[in-house]
Amino acid sequence: MPITAEGRWFKDETGRTRILRGVNLSGGSKLPAQPLGYTHLPESLDERRDVSFVGRPFPLEEADEHFLRLKHWGLDFLRLVVTWEALEHEAPGSYDEAFLDYIEALVEKAHERDINLFIDPHQDVWSRFSGGDGAPAWTFDIVGLEIDNFEATGAALLHQQRLDRFPQLMWASNYNRFAPQTMFTLFFGGNCFAPGRKCEGETLQDFLQAHYIKAFQHLAKRIAHLPNVVGFGSMNEPSAGLIGVQDLRATDHLLVKLEITPSPAEAIFLANGFEQECLDFGQPLIDQLPGNAKKATINPRGLRAWKDDCEDIWREQGIWDLDKHGLPRMLRPGHFARVNFAQDFLKPFTERFAAAIHEVMPDALIFIESEPLAPPPQYRSPSKMVYAPHFYDGATLFTKRFHPQVNINPFKMRPVIGGDNIKAYMQRQIGRFREYADACMGDVPVVMGEFGIPFDLNGAAAYETGDFSEQACALEYQLGALDAHLMAYTQWNYTPDNSNEHGDNWNGEDLSIFSRDQQHDPSDIDSGGRALSAVVRPYARKIAGEPLNMRFDPARGLFTFSFRGDSRLADPTEIYVPNSQYPDGYRVEVSDGEFEVLEDEQRVIYRHSDKDMPHMIRIVSKTPPPPELSPYDKLAIIGLVALFLLFLLGRGGKQGKK
Repeated sequence: MPITAEGRWFKDETGRTRILRGVNLSGGSKLPAQPLGYTHLPESLDERRDVSFVGRPFPLEEADEHFLRLKHWGLDFLRLVVTWEALEHEAPGSYDEAFLDYIEALVEKAHERDINLFIDPHQDVWSRFSGGDGAPAWTFDIVGLEIDNFEATGAALLHQQRLDRFPQLMWASNYNRFAPQTMFTLFFGGNCFAPGRKCEGETLQDFLQAHYIKAFQHLAKRIAHLPNVVGFGSMNEPSAGLIGVQDLRATDHLLVKLEITPSPAEAIFLANGFEQECLDFGQPLIDQLPGNAKKATINPRGLRAWKDDCEDIWREQGIWDLDKHGLPRMLRPGHFARVNFAQDFLKPFTERFAAAIHEVMPDALIFIESEPLAPPPQYRSPSKMVYAPHFYDGATLFTKRFHPQVNINPFKMRPVIGGDNIKAYMQRQIGRFREYADACMGDVPVVMGEFGIPFDLNGAAAYETGDFSEQACALEYQLGALDAHLMAYTQWNYTPDNSNEHGDNWNGEDLSIFSRDQQHDPSDIDSGGRALSAVVRPYARKIAGEPLNMRFDPARGLFTFSFRGDSRLADPTEIYVPNSQYPDGYRVEVSDGEFEVLEDEQRVIYRHSDKDMPHMIRIVSKTPPPPELSPYDKLAIIGLVALFLLFLLGRGGKQGKK
């Protein structure tokens, strides 16, 4: 393997420590290439089985262009997005060999450019047909769900059917809705919660998990011979569904509340054709205040999310039934309570997945995820496992607004004021994932599998002005925190067919660091990049010892790195130093030993003394740093922040009165 795990560090074949930096490739890989699966196209869900993902993330003839650009930007580690649907869309056990040929050729192209990667089995809210991506349409068929009625029954909200009323992150509210909740519950816990419902003689859990795992094992067989494949993720952002819900009648456990939000009990009744009055949360953070939510009617036509010849699984389990008036009533609201999803359901699945991959690739690393913001399962001896959590700045992501001096701590629901305090808050939040790893998995590496920002901030003003400085500042807060924790990462995302009008072409999201619409000079390798002043940054790629500290101050052009040397290692330390950060050049200062600047390769090679002691390297821009703010400037900023907070409070009060 080109990269292995040793304790909490990644190592290369020479024994040097690797700090891995890269991107998710790509947001577009969630959707078919033929017929075109963009979610802003109402017809994109019409074809359910005869689809092709060949050309996702880009046609092979474009591979050199994109891989050269990413390599130039120092982003040479990929989280390669592959969905279950891309592999097995036609029917259970029928694999798309043309797509497998394509992926094999794509990974080989990456190897030619010295780019390493791991496969990300990606899903969001289960499937394209329930508002996200991931599973094939036939998974709903074997359970007995009717895709055509999902929107009308509130079982899922689809961008394709509400183009003019799809607020930011509306897709994520589908985790609270019937179709994804039911599918996740059956996938992870069907043996426990619906043992009587079967497919081809197997329980639904065993059938679904077996086909999911076999599909990715089949992919592993095709690419196992390629030396740049580091491993496989187990599943992107797995969801518990209904598992662990204490009271099906309540909504207080729901993570995302947007617009009309049924409780799990109401969602079950809606799926069975019973009209419901549900809470209607309008604007997040305003209508979610006590007393602000309204009520709205769902499914007045009385449609069912189940096929005509299929009984509701949850009624079969005695969770609900009809009263003497023919109305639904919940009999066992705590049916899914008193279990531990991560330990009792997610862990057995990840271990089963890992075993299947290791049959084909014995040394592959398995990148483990848990539910967003939740710790991973407890593993006694997590051999060849990596913890791969996700982090997003919720205030920026939900509102598509950014202010460098004002943020919100969503865990305590209180403001964070001042740039330094926001940076410290980000560092604490990202550091928490290292604590989760230590507590649940032990001394394993952590790679931040996803983080990023919407590039259409503030009404997409940057697309008119070309000024991405606010986006760069928002990213810098996150990237600086990742640097401070010496954490590997793959940023979400690089989407080659991103456009200013439709973003990443999936549910209104626009998080790509590249867009053709910003590519005004195709001969310039940086053209098309967004917020590159933050994204493209120096870092220690290969370290002849153990990293201790890394910082980059883009305003001053100052990079510092220290590490404890290992005299047993013969190869030098390598620092990636992008020329774009140092247009007037830079000077290098080292604590001892010697260095070599390879400007054309954007690298500094450092050979420290043979002592097992701390060593330091500083890279300093020759451009004079900008002057610091005067005390009067700082007071003016504080005053503006105070006015901004007063405006927000006043706006919230007015909304409440309405």
